[in-house]
Amino acid sequence: MRKSGGQVHTEQRAAALLRLGVVALLLLMQVALIVVAAYFLRYRAAIVYSVLEVVGLVMAVRIYNRPGSSVYKMSWILLVLFVPVAGLILYWLWSGDRQNKRLNLKGVPRVRESDSRREVSRLNVEKLRLKGGAWGRLASYLHRQGFPLCQNTAVTYFPTGEAMLEDILDRASRAERFILMEFFIAAEGEIWSRVKNTLLERASNGVEIKLMLDDFGCMHRLNPSELADLRRAGIEVRIFNPVHRYVNRLYFNYRDHRKIVSLDGDVAYTGGVNLADEYANRSSRFGYWKDCGIRLEGEGTWGLTREWIHMWENTGGSMEQEADYYRPLCRAEGAGYCQTISDGPDNNPTATAEDVFLQLIGGAQSTVYAATPYLAIDEAMTKALCLAGDSGVDVKLLMPGIPDKKIAYLVAESYFGELLRHGVKIFSYTPGFLHSKMVLSDRRAAFVGSVNMDYRSFQLHFECGTVLYDVPAIEDILEDMDEIAAQSTPVTMEQWKRRSVFRRSIGPILRLFAGWI
Repeated sequence: MRKSGGQVHTEQRAAALLRLGVVALLLLMQVALIVVAAYFLRYRAAIVYSVLEVVGLVMAVRIYNRPGSSVYKMSWILLVLFVPVAGLILYWLWSGDRQNKRLNLKGVPRVRESDSRREVSRLNVEKLRLKGGAWGRLASYLHRQGFPLCQNTAVTYFPTGEAMLEDILDRASRAERFILMEFFIAAEGEIWSRVKNTLLERASNGVEIKLMLDDFGCMHRLNPSELADLRRAGIEVRIFNPVHRYVNRLYFNYRDHRKIVSLDGDVAYTGGVNLADEYANRSSRFGYWKDCGIRLEGEGTWGLTREWIHMWENTGGSMEQEADYYRPLCRAEGAGYCQTISDGPDNNPTATAEDVFLQLIGGAQSTVYAATPYLAIDEAMTKALCLAGDSGVDVKLLMPGIPDKKIAYLVAESYFGELLRHGVKIFSYTPGFLHSKMVLSDRRAAFVGSVNMDYRSFQLHFECGTVLYDVPAIEDILEDMDEIAAQSTPVTMEQWKRRSVFRRSIGPILRLFAGWI
């Protein structure tokens, strides 16, 4: 007897919860064994316990002095100092002392650019420097990290998730050579059904199709049979970092949060949108779901395609053709420059995405607008926002009016007082959940991508996005951000101070453990 959709969904959710439950149980068992071992050492081997306490103090000093986010360091320092010996053992066991967490990545380098292409990027940087402002410095920093600066790219900004997904589906239905996709979430529903049907139709016409999805993002929302249907049609599907792997460490915490689509190499997309109905407002979870993204056409698409190939090969996948096959064939007309970046925990303690945000904020002369669903930042980012506000820069921080994660919002709320005191204007998006991830600086530079202004995006997740310089679409981004602010309620100092005693007490405490939330 064929099972109903409801039965399948219930079984799928139960299987996902079982997997998570097993992982959680194994972790709890580890913690319990470590606590028992620490108790045994304290009362049966006091000398060893005392030595480990001293080692814990030394380790706390070492953690404090090493490079990296203060949020990450503070959570480990608290654990090591306030849970003596047990905290130290957990730190060692869970590889807290190693920031380069490569999971099962193969260490494959990015596609190497030829000397002539690197020289073109360098010359583009010099031309941008001559135009003045801080943006030549930012472009040079990213160029030195291996991210080419491109011209001849048409950029289209999508102010809603539904507009972006419709465009992806339309363009994908006409792909002739290849479709490369990478998303954090894919969930059964109208959007997934349309994506799946499009991929199956294109695969039947000989189009090369590869899809990468994050396991944690999809495990309780997408039935494995859906992916089996794709594989039977010849579509390659890879699942990033299954949550049951490395259960003796916190490696399941490192997720692929990127959103990339590359179609025939000539068209590429990135932004905050996933393959689920809420992103197109086909379902309502937290009021109106406000998202955004961009489409690149022409030379700049290679940046996103190249980062997609790098992740695919790093997780064990292989490409059917040489790298040049996936480069753009069509030349597009477009003013300005664009530069795609990627970041991840294997890059720590360097935090490319956070550095981009810091330079966009620090380089602004007149305006800085930032939209983010979450806020959990360290001293450097807080200082940059406050300094900009104190310097007379119009700083606007746009955040959700209906948050999807209550605890995360309590953490964000704990920053509001300091930011408001330094002239930062904070807006709460009244219609619902603001999931857009973008920063706009002086109407000359902007970032759109998958990066939130929080510890997870800056340190734990694999992320991507594109920096735009003097691109006409920046005006569309500005218009959208003005519209978001117009539909939002300003957060005032008086309102912030009137929070309940519970909210005022719990926020700062949760902030200490923002890296674990």
